[in-house]
Amino acid sequence: MKTSLHHRVMIWTGIAVLLVWSLGPIYWTVASSVTPTDDFSVRPIHFFPQHFTFAHYSRLLGINVDRIGGVEVWRQFRLALLNSVITSAAATLLCVAVSALGAYAFTRMRFPGRDVLFGLVVATLAVPAYAVLIPLYQIMIKMHLVDTYVGVALIYVSAYLPLSLWLLRSVFEALPLALEEAAQLDGAGRLYILFKIVLPLAGPGLTAAAILTFLGAWGQYLVPLIFSPQATKPLTVLIPEFVTKNFIDYGLITASGSIAIVIPALVVIFLNRYLVSGLLAGSVK
Repeated sequence: MKTSLHHRVMIWTGIAVLLVWSLGPIYWTVASSVTPTDDFSVRPIHFFPQHFTFAHYSRLLGINVDRIGGVEVWRQFRLALLNSVITSAAATLLCVAVSALGAYAFTRMRFPGRDVLFGLVVATLAVPAYAVLIPLYQIMIKMHLVDTYVGVALIYVSAYLPLSLWLLRSVFEALPLALEEAAQLDGAGRLYILFKIVLPLAGPGLTAAAILTFLGAWGQYLVPLIFSPQATKPLTVLIPEFVTKNFIDYGLITASGSIAIVIPALVVIFLNRYLVSGLLAGSVK
């Protein structure tokens, strides 16, 4: 059946609106990052930079040394970028490892209260983060984990573990049980079956869980604002600090934001097919 012209116009209009809504802020950030500081106050506003400059990037990359509050911008940015990578990567690896073991146990092993326990873990997704901040902060203080990589990574794991567990359980349930039964007949143990048979087959699901955890941890603001005030401060906390009492450095904000976009964008671009296949792995058995 042929699609009418009106129908096609509506479809393409919807696609155009979606693209502008999604990519418009990214374009504006990148365009502003190459705009001279003086042009930010020019009226009327230009949607395309009238003059180009890479001075903001040179300040961030240490080419043009500049100081904010007596500290070199490059040193602040480099440390924040490293903190973001370390905490996000550590949380991703730990979350995927724990959720893989837990999902396999909930899928293949029989023990009292299995479904109830799984439901309780997944139900924590409905608990607002701000509802547990005060008791969590008290626990972190007593354990001396405030402003440490371990402490921040563990908080990220606790936040994204239920989602990863839910996803991987669906993936494991979709895998054929006959392969594991055949391996058991050959004398293989649980751990051998898990690491040599199940996890390789569940690769797309593991990758999907890793992507969701990494992107979620990378974009966190409230948690690191409270638990990473100094030594482990990530980019999401550093960038708003370029807003001073008397001046907003739009150039540094947009330049650092553009760089902060690159790593998650590369993750999504190169691993997008694994994300889609992993999310759909449990939809059809």
